[in-house]
Amino acid sequence: MKKIEAIIKPFKLDDVKRGLIECGVVGVTVSEVRGFGRQKGHTEIYRGSEYEVDFLPKVKVEAIVPSELAQQALEVLEGAARTGRIGDGKMFVSGVDGAVRIRTGETGVDAV
Repeated sequence: MKKIEAIIKPFKLDDVKRGLIECGVVGVTVSEVRGFGRQKGHTEIYRGSEYEVDFLPKVKVEAIVPSELAQQALEVLEGAARTGRIGDGKMFVSGVDGAVRIRTGETGVDAV
């Protein structure tokens, strides 16, 4: 099994969710996060004062998928999240040694 973590722009979440469901991913976890990368934030003016926004709002999408579905899920996620502009985000893939469904005790891929 593989764990896919993606940090994306918030307004792309619906497209990503739709794409992952269509390619066979059965569940995702979504968190609202804040961070920065090469974009390094930006400045805004509020009530006449300029201030720096260095942590930008993003959405973190996490999914555990069977190894044979991982590449397809990555391609779908990348296509759905891309705007072609700076700050589109990142995807990370890591191995998952095991999983247990707490309610039933199922293990491995059956638990996902």
